[in-house]
Amino acid sequence: MSVANTLKQERMLLLAVPVAIVAYLAEHSVLEASKALSFVVAAALIAVIVAVSMRVAHHAEILAAKVGDPYGTMILTLSAVAVEVLILAIIMSESSSPTLVRDTIYSAVMIDINGILGLAALLGGLRHGEQPYNDDSGRTYGVMILTAMGISMIVPEFVPEAKWHLYSAFTIVAMIALYGLFLKMQVGPHSYFFSYSYPRAERKKAAPEGNAHGDSEEDNSAAYSIGVILVGVVLIGVLAEFMATFLTHGLEGSGAPEGLMAVVVATISAAPEILTAMRAALRNRMQPVVNIAMGASLSTVILTVPVMEAIALYSGQPFIMAMTPVQTVMVFITLIVAAINLNDGETNAIEGMTHLILFATFIMLLFLGL
Repeated sequence: MSVANTLKQERMLLLAVPVAIVAYLAEHSVLEASKALSFVVAAALIAVIVAVSMRVAHHAEILAAKVGDPYGTMILTLSAVAVEVLILAIIMSESSSPTLVRDTIYSAVMIDINGILGLAALLGGLRHGEQPYNDDSGRTYGVMILTAMGISMIVPEFVPEAKWHLYSAFTIVAMIALYGLFLKMQVGPHSYFFSYSYPRAERKKAAPEGNAHGDSEEDNSAAYSIGVILVGVVLIGVLAEFMATFLTHGLEGSGAPEGLMAVVVATISAAPEILTAMRAALRNRMQPVVNIAMGASLSTVILTVPVMEAIALYSGQPFIMAMTPVQTVMVFITLIVAAINLNDGETNAIEGMTHLILFATFIMLLFLGL
């Protein structure tokens, strides 16, 4: 591929560099000007971060196509979680909220399962009717999400404050053990749990759309895609630091919902996954949607929790990880509905709508301050 084509395709990464420089030079001027300007600049930076994360996700998709499922979906979800953990860690340095980690993980699960899976099943169901997938994957993801969230975000409510560090250390070990087993299953002898064999005619029908990115991009080497992903993650980290500063200043005293920052972080990391899932659902390929939505939720809990708990142990300042009663109820309803919907190997528009209604409830509760 020519240099001109490469520069054109990576223009958002190139744009992010001067944006970061301008943000650095204008930081004090913007903060001294007004809160409204800080909010506008933060919104612009969020847009750039999402654009960069889209390129990161795109190159993760290219790598995923090269290695195939279930490795491919694992690459996609891990890249998204890496972006989320990075942004969360940076914002934690700017925010004094002890519940930001908890609210971000909760928001990510609501967005992934109720938002992404719900919208994909609805749109795919309206176009194709019932859409098949491997029901082993849905059950496996569901029980692991429930276990991980129960251990890390429900049980802490009953742990004495004086012994939080002991339970934090236990949580880190438990999450690593869970993820180690999950990884072994996903890429080992049980990898068929997370894949589905589509009929030959269906694969041929999906091929033109699946190659929508163009042969030139698909011909990039794996090393090139890995390099772009690493550069993109670094740029996201730099931009996120300025975004956190401007957004915190802009929202100060505005009466905005307390959990809005958490939703922003979760949405940024989920944005590329949304488009990937929608494309798969409209091509009548529901297995990648289930892997992305449920896998991203599981990875968010099982990877974000040990990183943040390790930071808490290192700093000596615990985070509030126990969910509120409303959050606990929403998680249980979501996982029960997902368990029922993902139990028969086929999704449809009605099942998608049930998750979308739950997602709308999540948004309503956010603006009610719950």
